[in-house]
Order: sequence, then structure tokens, then C-alpha cells
Amino acid sequence: MTQLKNTILITILAVVTSPSFAQEMGFEEYNPTSTLVVPGTEITKAKFPFIDVHSHQRDMSVEALNGLITHMDAMNEAIMVNLSGRSGKSLKEKVDNINKSYPNRFVVFANVDFEGAKDMAWGEQAAAQLEQDIKNGAKGLKIFKSLGLRNKDANGNRLAIDDPRLDPIWAKCAQMGVPVLIHAADPKSFWDDMDADNERWLELKTHPRRKRTATDPAPFEQIIQEQHNVFKKHPNTKFINAHMGWHANNLEKLGELLDEMPNMNVGISAVIAELGRQPQHARAFFIKYQDRVLFGKDSWKPKEFPTYFRVLESNDEYFPYYKKYHAFWAMYGLNLPDEVLRKLYYQNALNLIPGLDTSLFEE
Repeated sequence: MTQLKNTILITILAVVTSPSFAQEMGFEEYNPTSTLVVPGTEITKAKFPFIDVHSHQRDMSVEALNGLITHMDAMNEAIMVNLSGRSGKSLKEKVDNINKSYPNRFVVFANVDFEGAKDMAWGEQAAAQLEQDIKNGAKGLKIFKSLGLRNKDANGNRLAIDDPRLDPIWAKCAQMGVPVLIHAADPKSFWDDMDADNERWLELKTHPRRKRTATDPAPFEQIIQEQHNVFKKHPNTKFINAHMGWHANNLEKLGELLDEMPNMNVGISAVIAELGRQPQHARAFFIKYQDRVLFGKDSWKPKEFPTYFRVLESNDEYFPYYKKYHAFWAMYGLNLPDEVLRKLYYQNALNLIPGLDTSLFEE
């Protein structure tokens, strides 16, 4: 009996240690450590003071702001733009806390609740509330992706981004001289077949609710076109297209859109992985459109900022990204010129967002 057990154990060990058994793993588990040895250094502090135009902070109590400042100073972040400012009393409380603690280091953008939009009178009322929010200290308007994806009008229909009932809102931003930072749709891959050809397969597997179809709620191309229709209809309104309008993987197309719509700017939040895999092409794009691109991160995780700095500032090769389900490939540095970095980090934001403290950027 003992001999039989030993034989079984030896057989099992032979199987589990064999090369064929070692290959039996899923894509999720396979995440090898690179053996490539190349020069390169992590950059934990931006070369120039920067404005993060795309942050989300639910808690803006004085205590919370104290904690944020510590991380911001360590990274050389001069100003944080909190896009989750909400509206009315909630927004005013956030502005009051900023004014009591760090009046020149934080900015809030207002939000509009589009659910249940009814008629042109509804749009006018929403614009009036936005005007009051701006008078109370909001420096811009943030549009969440729920507009175009989830928001429904009073009749239960999908509320399109270019619905004319919303026109008073875009016009009000032009009148008040504040920008609109808008996130429309999701990456195109979320609409594609979830198969071995889809670069976002792992993200869709780990976050299945992100999968979209042509009828859930509408085709990608339609939602993006609705956004562009608004840009063209309101040429006096300044727009910041979040996530590079989901065209960071096709910079030639994005350049065409920038040429077509001079009031459209783009933020780089959540798309650094796209830029870091095409360093030469991305570098040329940033140089050509250096007046139209703004720094933004999106999720507030200070340990992830160094990847942004390294992609933008260094000439390093083949260094890791921090989130495999976004990018299973390595990053390369763009080595942007100082003139371009300054515009990306703060000058373009200063030109678009009113009332920021320019003294924070004196060198």
C-alpha cells in the first residue's frame, strides 16, 4: 500500500512539474517579470508644477483637503480640479471649505442632473442653476458619461448629448466664460465582440457591466457624433474632451477632429497607456497640438502618477504600466520638450479655466 501511494505521488509530481502542465494558466494569471535590463528611473515628482484637470473627490472637508495637499506637494501638483462638485448647497459647501483652507490649490466644477429632462423650460432652469453655481465659485461644468449612456428624458427615452433641450446649458457656459469638461461614451472596444481579438477582453471579463452593444444603449459612433454635434453647434463654448475623446489609439483621427473643431481641447486622463505604446507618434502629436492638450489623471491614486510623469518626461524604454486590465503591454517615454510640458502641465489649463492663481507657476 505504501509503495502504491509513493508511486501515485511521484506521478502527480511529474505531471505538475512538467512543461506542459506549467502552460495551463489563464491570461489573467500570466504576468511575467521582464528580464530586459535597460536604463531608466521612476519619476515621482513632475518636472513642472501641474494642474490636474480631471480629479474626483467626494469628501472635500477641511480635514480631507489637508490630506490631499500632502500628496499634491510631494508630486508637484499645484492645483487639483475636482469635477465632482455637484450643485447647489453641496457645491457651495465645498467652495467654502476650499476658501477656509487652500483657496488657491483646489477648484470645483459643477454638475447637472440630466435625468428627466422635459422641455426647453427645463433646460433654461438647469442653465439658471448652473449660473448660480458658477457665481458660488464653480469654475466649469463637468458632464459625466451617464449623458448619452444612461440618462433618460421625461418620456423614458435615452437623452442624447445633442438634444436641443440642453442647448441653454452649453450656451450658459459660453456666456459665463467657463469650460465644459465632457466624458462621452466608453472605449470603442467595449462595443466590439468580446473575443480573443479584443484588447479590452480582460477588462470586460473583470467588469462585465462595461460591455456595450449597438442597442445597449446606442452605437459608439452615434454617441461620439452627438458630442461632436454639440461642439460644432456651440463654437463659443470651450470644451475639454475627456480621455482624448477615446481616440488616443488613433491620433491621426483625433488630429483631424481638433482641426475641424477649434473649440475642442483634450485631456489625457486614463489614456496614458495608449500614449506610452506609441512614443514617436504620440510625441509628434503633442508637439503639433501642444496648445490643445491638458494633463488629467481621473482616479485619485497618487502611486499611479509616476507612470504619467515617466511617459511624458523621460526617454525610458519598456517600463511597466500599473493596471493590467487596461494595458498588458509596456510603456515608453515621449521625452516631451519643456515648452510642450509646461503647456500640458499648466499653461493650457490656465488659459481655459478662469480665476486660477498664476503665481503658483512662476519659475
